[in-house]
Amino acid sequence: MKNVFDVLQERGLIAQTTHEEEIRRILGEEKITFYIGFDPTADSLHIGHFMQLIVMKHMQNAGHRPIILLGGGTTMVGDPTGKADMRPMITQEEIQHNADNFKVQMSKFIDFEDGKALMVNNADWLLKQNYVDFLREVGVHFTVNKMLTAECYKSRMEKGLTFLEFNYMLMQSFDFYKLNKDFGCIMEFGGDDQWSNIIGGIELIRRKEGKQAYGMTFTLLTTSEGKKMGKTEKGALWLDPEKVSPYDFYQYWRNVDDKDVIRLLKLVTFLPMEQIAEYEKLEGQELNKVKCVLAYEVTKMVHGEEAAKAANDAAMAIFSGGSDTSNMPSETVAAADLADGMNVLDLLVQVNLIPSKGEGRRLIQQNGLSINGEKVTAIDMMVTPDLFTDGELIIKKGKKTFLKLILG
Repeated sequence: MKNVFDVLQERGLIAQTTHEEEIRRILGEEKITFYIGFDPTADSLHIGHFMQLIVMKHMQNAGHRPIILLGGGTTMVGDPTGKADMRPMITQEEIQHNADNFKVQMSKFIDFEDGKALMVNNADWLLKQNYVDFLREVGVHFTVNKMLTAECYKSRMEKGLTFLEFNYMLMQSFDFYKLNKDFGCIMEFGGDDQWSNIIGGIELIRRKEGKQAYGMTFTLLTTSEGKKMGKTEKGALWLDPEKVSPYDFYQYWRNVDDKDVIRLLKLVTFLPMEQIAEYEKLEGQELNKVKCVLAYEVTKMVHGEEAAKAANDAAMAIFSGGSDTSNMPSETVAAADLADGMNVLDLLVQVNLIPSKGEGRRLIQQNGLSINGEKVTAIDMMVTPDLFTDGELIIKKGKKTFLKLILG
């Protein structure tokens, strides 16, 4: 079997490693226990978490044992990394609810049977810590001078860094130390923005146990221009179908830039590199077929094969001019609300197709809005029940966004 380090490297997933040659040797010769932490700050995973699960799945396929660490304790503080302001503080009950949702979603990707993977929660040890004992056991090994040079803190120094958040690195480092002692975990993985926190854990294990531990970070999901991916007009690209429908999820990947599609196939799918190399030879319009492959593969992993096929069929029908709208995203509008007519801009805001009337005006002025195949040219257009055919009305925004309104 190919060394998983080489698999991750050729797919462009690895950003940094602490001991590259040693890590490559260990991953090729031994079966190790490693971990990735997930702070349940929301009630669903998003596409950034998905990247970490992809890495975890590659590792598990190679025979290594993952530990998913749910941050029930660290979420009480909040990671300052990449944040201009302090994260909103949420209750322990909200954190537990979010963690329960994470468990369900993660079980789609990771095999937990027969101890092949573990899921633990750092609330089990962090919330029981005596603060003075923690400072004496952990804090004594960290110097403020060195901590302030970490990128996760430097970016916050101008606006202000609370002492609450300043503790986060110590808590994450203690997590690695705890997992190393209890489960023999020798490696921590994370997004490239977690480098400083990972180094902190490695150093703590060395100082307290005299053992060598390792760290590896992974590429953040960005476009070829360096912009962070995973944001839609409606917000984050969530994995929960109630937050982002499988169709909208599929469309996100179907609409990626030509320059990004091959790189994304390597990063977020398990398609063989030989197959991706064949796709790499295509260009122009032929890349649209490759984007459909990308969209189908990612949607299948997140939402299942049936949902991926339905999204693909709906997209094919729409873009080929077909009449099958059964799988198109839909919203129900009460007939009573339209009885006297509703302004088209008000309607678009109500069904969340646009965030504001201002954007709707620009959309119409740029000929970017159609209803039932007809361009909307007037911002004062009124939508009435008689525009619906068999209780349905199709809105097209731009070239690729469709919404079916159902008269309720």
